[in-house]
Amino acid sequence: MRRLPPLNALRSFESAARNQSFNDAAEELCVTPSAVSHQIKSLEEFLGLKLFRRERRQVSLTTAGERYLPSVQLALDEVESATRRLMTSPNLSAVNISVAPAFLSRWLVPRITRFQEQYPDVELRFSATTGYVDFEHSDTDMAVYYGEGDWRGVDIHFLRHLAATPVCSPALTEGDRGLREPQDLLHKTLIHVTGRQQEWRQILQQLGVRATGLTRTMSFSSTALAVSAAIEGIGVALADRALVRRELDSGQLVVPFDITLDKPKGFYLVYQEKRQLTYGMEAFRDWMLLEMQQDRHSG
Repeated sequence: MRRLPPLNALRSFESAARNQSFNDAAEELCVTPSAVSHQIKSLEEFLGLKLFRRERRQVSLTTAGERYLPSVQLALDEVESATRRLMTSPNLSAVNISVAPAFLSRWLVPRITRFQEQYPDVELRFSATTGYVDFEHSDTDMAVYYGEGDWRGVDIHFLRHLAATPVCSPALTEGDRGLREPQDLLHKTLIHVTGRQQEWRQILQQLGVRATGLTRTMSFSSTALAVSAAIEGIGVALADRALVRRELDSGQLVVPFDITLDKPKGFYLVYQEKRQLTYGMEAFRDWMLLEMQQDRHSG
């Protein structure tokens, strides 16, 4: 067992030594001067040493007191710092995670029960955002970024690249006007995410279809919305197969033409550079990387 003096006695000693006054220490600690005197006397009895020379209206440290003070101050500072950290982040197993919206809704949410089964003691707190995180001035612990993996000030773990594949409702492949040949795409509404219309031109070029005069298009602000429009039969969207796996398996979406456009960008798990990870952060990182590895092996 540790042989430690009472904490209140150490606080009284440190305050009296720093102020060189029992009265000032009492005022600082919101107790009476006699209480401070009693605490210090009990500490001296515990140590078997005199810590103060008591004079008429002031006190001064003995040699033993001078030797003891720096260690006591260091210990109290450490306890205060640890207490403050714990109070500002009381749940060390909770993880605040900022995630690119498409990745969160299309890939992460359908798999999150597997994480919960493996780590029932970890609380994940998600927020969907397309921006970058100022880790130093926010309570966000980790983030999933979409880009080329060239960010500074963060530790980066590659998750997966994206590949665009045409997907649509099965209804668009049926009937006399259904999608039979790549050329038929020009007679359907081609859905794209805002600012990424060139992806359809690249796909059509790979299929050998001239895209001059391409007018039947519709844009949405996110992949999730574009995919929802495709499910409703509005047109043909471009999506990564892994992000629409549920819809493909259930038959809500089909791939009319088996072609893929690889993209230079991808998803990455990031967190502040050189940060000491909590248990929850380590659990989420390791689970994510394992899930991605299994995804790649399964095709």
